Amino acid sequence: MIVELRQYTLREGRRDELIDLFDREFVETQEELGMAVLGQFRDLDAPDRFVWLRAFPDMPSRRAALEAFYNGPVWTEHGPAANATMLDSDDVLLLRALTPLPPGRRGGAGPQSLLHASIWYSDRPFPDEPSTGPDALAVLRTEYAENTFPRLPVRAGEHVLVHLTRSPLPPAAPAQVVRAEHLRLAPTSRSALF
Repeated sequence: MIVELRQYTLREGRRDELIDLFDREFVETQEELGMAVLGQFRDLDAPDRFVWLRAFPDMPSRRAALEAFYNGPVWTEHGPAANATMLDSDDVLLLRALTPLPPGRRGGAGPQSLLHASIWYSDRPFPDEPSTGPDALAVLRTEYAENTFPRLPVRAGEHVLVHLTRSPLPPAAPAQVVRAEHLRLAPTSRSALF
């Protein structure tokens, strides 16, 4: 499973505008084309940041689905309004799931449904089978395949391991970590939670 972790920096005060548009227009329309919209979130530590996760069965499926969506009628109609809320949409990690992604249920989000993401960086690749710990919902690492849809840039040349959990306590970092980020993410009302 290929997963994009997308972090958008938005124009001040426009996050809810994007969330309303995204949840109304972009969830089912992407899923109809073979993408899985895993979750949409408010970053609790950055009021103008929108974070979301989307998945694909493999890299060829990713390219076909992205071409269909971004050249299709829904993006043509609503994409300009979405882009008008954004300052930067290029902070994207292309990842491979190392653990199965648990099924979610759309619309079940509540205040207790926070998702915590630990993003670890290294100067060399992480192993394909890292220790997950008892609270892990999913563990993902950098996907090293070429980005076959360059219209949507992804960060390249980085070795990243992402650990998703509901626990507010960050898991123990692997020994090779040189830098870490921790995100506290509140799901939108239409997010499919892990």
